[in-house]
Amino acid sequence: MAVFFDIFLSVCLPILVLAGLGWGMDRIFDLDLKTLVKLNIYLFVPAFILTRLSSTTLEGGTGLAVVGFTIAVILTMGAMSWIVSAATEISPAQRYSMKLSTMIYNCGNWGIPLMTLAFGELGGVIQVFVLATMNVTSFSLGVILANAGSRDRKGWLLPILKQPSPWAVAFALTFRHFGNPIEEVNFIWVPLDYLANALIAFALITLGVQLSKTKPPGIRGPLGHALLIRLIGGPAAAILFTWWFGFDGPVAAILILGAAAPTAVNTALLAHEFTADSRFAAAAVFYSTLAASIVVTAILTVLRAGWIPWAIP
Repeated sequence: MAVFFDIFLSVCLPILVLAGLGWGMDRIFDLDLKTLVKLNIYLFVPAFILTRLSSTTLEGGTGLAVVGFTIAVILTMGAMSWIVSAATEISPAQRYSMKLSTMIYNCGNWGIPLMTLAFGELGGVIQVFVLATMNVTSFSLGVILANAGSRDRKGWLLPILKQPSPWAVAFALTFRHFGNPIEEVNFIWVPLDYLANALIAFALITLGVQLSKTKPPGIRGPLGHALLIRLIGGPAAAILFTWWFGFDGPVAAILILGAAAPTAVNTALLAHEFTADSRFAAAAVFYSTLAASIVVTAILTVLRAGWIPWAIP
């Protein structure tokens, strides 16, 4: 139990403190969530992806395997949600929101700080590949799912093309292939690096504001199912896929812990923008974020105890 509380205090509590600052600031000043979200989506996250992905020292083969692993976890979460939603009588809007809430998890403003605190530099390097994959998924498959209940499905392509994160991934991989020449252009690289370094604090404050503005319903029925799939099914699938893909040591531990991340804030935004159940998605973000601290503390305790032989940090 002492180890559990030590991990909670050193890894999860700093994240909760920053999110709590965002919550408190919103209660006092009623901050504009849309502006904060736009700053995250259009400045901080693309800058982080571009700088970290283009300059990472991780081998290309390992990075590609991390991408494949992340896609496998996403698809498994989607399959679980499809099975559960098919077995229960819920509205189409809730069905699409359940898939969004379980498949798209918060590997950015939750996962990046968590991995950095728990595993140091390696955690951030691995997580940037997960983040890049998740961002492309969020603004492609996520948009399609959020708009699936609409009669007019012709409008999903333009929002995907307007999102900067997929473009940041493309440019980062291109720059990395050519030795990252943009790093030598100070008037471009230095501002990008400043933005990237600011992501963790700003994203957690934004998360706190999002939680402050959420008025969630009670946990029952489909919402409870979504939370179980996201927080328990995610790491369970990750344990299987780290073994399947041949990951071991700290890399496997990072990927397993990361899969226990809460529902991404983007799911609520996508659900609100299109035709999914935005209240369901916002509630999934709220409850999963609160519960994730306990879940990831328990998983990190298990990992450090060596109970998963191929994933000892």
